[in-house]
Amino acid sequence: MLTEIPISNNIYDLKKQIDQIESELNEFIDLPVQIPELVTSTNLLRLNDFLMKSDHKKTDLISVYSKYSKSMEALLSSVFEIQNELKDILKKQSSLIPSSSKTKTKTKTKK
Repeated sequence: MLTEIPISNNIYDLKKQIDQIESELNEFIDLPVQIPELVTSTNLLRLNDFLMKSDHKKTDLISVYSKYSKSMEALLSSVFEIQNELKDILKKQSSLIPSSSKTKTKTKTKK
């Protein structure tokens, strides 16, 4: 009947990881302040470092979102499978009910 689908039990952990990475990424929102006293190359190095860290966090975030969405797809797929199996069970059970009892029930309710 019900087939077992491997569903990630760590959806909650993935969601926490997404929130953590988004929080860390929000720290990178402000570009480093350019300090005029420093040499241009130093400012460029600081900007490059900032961009590398920011890109790394964005890559991590995309990776976790990918895992999260795959887990959610597996969960949703199993829900639809269960729904279809329940429909089949209901159809089988309703076909087992004799049709004569249906008409008797209708006539009793009219009286």
